[in-house]
Amino acid sequence: MNGMLRVPRSRGVLSGLLLVLLGAWGALVPFVGPYFHYAYTPDQAWTYTTGRFWLEVLPGAATVLGGLIVLVSAYRPMAHFGAWLAALAGAWFALGSVIGPTWAGMNMTTGTPVGGSATRALEQIGFFTGLGVAIVLVAAMALGRFSVIGVRDARLAAPAAAATSDAAAEPVTSATPATSATSDAEDVPAGTGGTGRFAFRRKATTTGETTEPATERISSTQM
Repeated sequence: MNGMLRVPRSRGVLSGLLLVLLGAWGALVPFVGPYFHYAYTPDQAWTYTTGRFWLEVLPGAATVLGGLIVLVSAYRPMAHFGAWLAALAGAWFALGSVIGPTWAGMNMTTGTPVGGSATRALEQIGFFTGLGVAIVLVAAMALGRFSVIGVRDARLAAPAAAATSDAAAEPVTSATPATSATSDAEDVPAGTGGTGRFAFRRKATTTGETTEPATERISSTQM
């Protein structure tokens, strides 16, 4: 069973790399976007606000961390944890701009997108909604890849399972009990001589059969 939890490190390379890039984009775009007139107010580069921390920097960092875990993990539960972390961060990207402003005292405001109508739509997609959907999609793909046990995984797990079964096996010894005769002792006549005859009694033991003569003589008068 433990062998099935191991996966090749190459399994999450593509998904992990995409998550790292998307998370870095989400965390850095509010600070570098004003250079390209692609920003929310305040449209000044490298300007920190509480809203940017909660709605962009924090989920972006969580996505990068989840992507790194998916990228380097060779242990299936750990890779699942990284993918779920990235998926939750992506969901917060998509919904945080809607839920955050309703929380009083948190100052989770996104600001106002700058530019024309087309630019504002692209900013909404690139900063929050579209970015969050993309992160959730890639994280879901990573979860699917790490949830499937393929032929290669079974081959990798076979040597570990064989070693475990060999270590658990113990030599079994059996002893054959000595057989004993089940019949009671019986008397058998051995021969006659003179005025009488001797009877020999056969006695059964656990190691073999022995014969011994009877100690009483049967007289001819008793016959």
